[in-house]
Amino acid sequence: MVLSPIDYAVIAGYLIAITLFGSWFARFQKTTRDYFLTDRSVPAWAICCSIVATETSTLTFVGTPAQAYFGNMAFLQLAIGYLIGRFVVAGLFIPAYFRGELLTSYELLQRRFGPSVKNLSAVIFLITRSLGDGVRLFTTAFVVALVTQFDLSLTIVILGVAMIIYTMRGGVSAVIWTDVVQLFVYIGGAALVIYALLTRIDGGWTTVVETGRQFNKFQIFDFTLNWTTVYTIWTGLIGGVALTLSTHGTDQFFVQRLLSARSSRDAARGLIASGFIVFAQFTLFLLIGIMLFTYYQQVPLPVTLNRNDEILPVFVVYTLQHGAAGFIVAAIVAAALSPSINAMASTTVNDFYVPYVRPHADERELMRVSKQATVFWGVVQIGVALAVQNMQRSVLDAGLSVLSLASGAVLGAFLLGTMMKRVGSTATLTGMIAGLLAMSGVWLWTPVAWTWYVFIGASTTVIVACVASLVMPADRVPASLSVEANRPS
Repeated sequence: MVLSPIDYAVIAGYLIAITLFGSWFARFQKTTRDYFLTDRSVPAWAICCSIVATETSTLTFVGTPAQAYFGNMAFLQLAIGYLIGRFVVAGLFIPAYFRGELLTSYELLQRRFGPSVKNLSAVIFLITRSLGDGVRLFTTAFVVALVTQFDLSLTIVILGVAMIIYTMRGGVSAVIWTDVVQLFVYIGGAALVIYALLTRIDGGWTTVVETGRQFNKFQIFDFTLNWTTVYTIWTGLIGGVALTLSTHGTDQFFVQRLLSARSSRDAARGLIASGFIVFAQFTLFLLIGIMLFTYYQQVPLPVTLNRNDEILPVFVVYTLQHGAAGFIVAAIVAAALSPSINAMASTTVNDFYVPYVRPHADERELMRVSKQATVFWGVVQIGVALAVQNMQRSVLDAGLSVLSLASGAVLGAFLLGTMMKRVGSTATLTGMIAGLLAMSGVWLWTPVAWTWYVFIGASTTVIVACVASLVMPADRVPASLSVEANRPS
C-alpha cells in the first residue's frame, strides 16, 4: 500500500503551515533577548507544553511503542526518575538561573568558575546536541520516508530546511509556541492510532488486557541490580534522576525554555507539571505498543520488519484509511520539530562570540550573527542525520545514549558550582576531564547500560574535583571575566 494524494496533501500542508506559523514570530524579534528568551514573557502553562514537546520526538512516537511491542513497560521506571529529577531541578538550579540576567545556562558556570569550565561545558553541549538531535532528525525522516516512499536523504533535507526556516526567522518564540501547537497535534495522532487499533482488535480493550497479561507486557518493575540492563528500578531512580538533572537542569536546550518564563516560580511550575504529563504520555505510547502486539497476534504482519522501530509506521501505512495515515505522519513530524538550533545559537553567540570575538557588538550585528549561527547548526544536524542512515540499534536508545555520554561531566560542574563553594575552577576542570575520560572508557570497553552514563560521569567529576581541591587553591573569578562585564549594553 502507498499513501493517497490526500495523505500527501495533509503532510505537505502541515509542514507549510507550521513553517509559516513559526516564521510569523519574526516580527517580534528586535533584540537578542527577544530572539533567545522572548523577553521572559511565557506563562507557566506554555513552558510546560514546550518542555513536553521538546522532550518528545519521533524517538518517543515510534521508539516507545516498539519497547512495549518487543518487551514490556519497563521504560516507565526511567520516567519515574524523570519526574523525581524535576523537583530537584526546581529547587536547586532554577533559583540560581533567575538571579541576574543570564541568557544561557553556562553563564552560571562563568560566574562561579570563570571561562575554562564554562567553555568546556558549552562545547560539550554543542557537540552532544548536534549528534543527539541529528539522530532525532534522521528518525523522523526515516519514518516519513518509509511511509511516503520518498528518498530518505531528500526527506532529511526537506525536514531540516523547514526546521531551519521557522527557527531562524522566529527565534525561541517560534520554537516555544509551535511546540504548544505540535503537542496537541501529536497527542491527537496518538489518539487516532489508539482508536484505529481498538476498532480492529477482536474483543477490543478486553483482549488487549488479556494478551498483555498472558505475555507479561504490563510488567514495569525490575529490581535486579544489573549494570548492563537498560531499564531497572535502579537505573530509573538513580540514572533517570541524574539524566533529568543533566538535561532539564543544565542543558541549554531545556534551560532556555525555563529562562523564557515570567518568573522562577512559573518556570518551576511548568517544569514539574511537564513531568506528570510526560509520564502519562510514555504510558500512552507503551500501551500503543501492547495494542499493536495484540493486533498482530490476530493478523499477520504485512511485511518483514528490518528494525523494531518500524512496527508503528508499518501499521500506519498498511492499515489506516486515506487521510488518517497522512495525519499520523504529520503527528510524527510534529513530535520531531522542536529544534535545538536556537539554543545552540544562543550558546554560540553569548558564550563565545560576544566574549571572544566582538565584546562591543551592537544588537543589529548580534541579531545577524545569531541567525547565521542558527542556520549553521541546522546544517550540522542535517549532516549528522545524513551520516547515521545505516544505524541499526534502537533509535530511542541511540538518541538518549548520545546525549548521556558526556553530559555527566557538565552536571558534575553544576553540582559543584551550586553546592560546594570551596572547590575552585582548576579542581572542577580536573574533575570534568576525569569524568569525560571515565565515560569514554565505560563506553568503549564495558557493557554498562547507557542509563548509568550521566550518573557515572557526574559522580566521577564531583569526587575527583573534591579530592583535587584538597591540594589546589579555590581560585577566584576576576571581575573582568564576569558575565555582565562581557555583555554589550
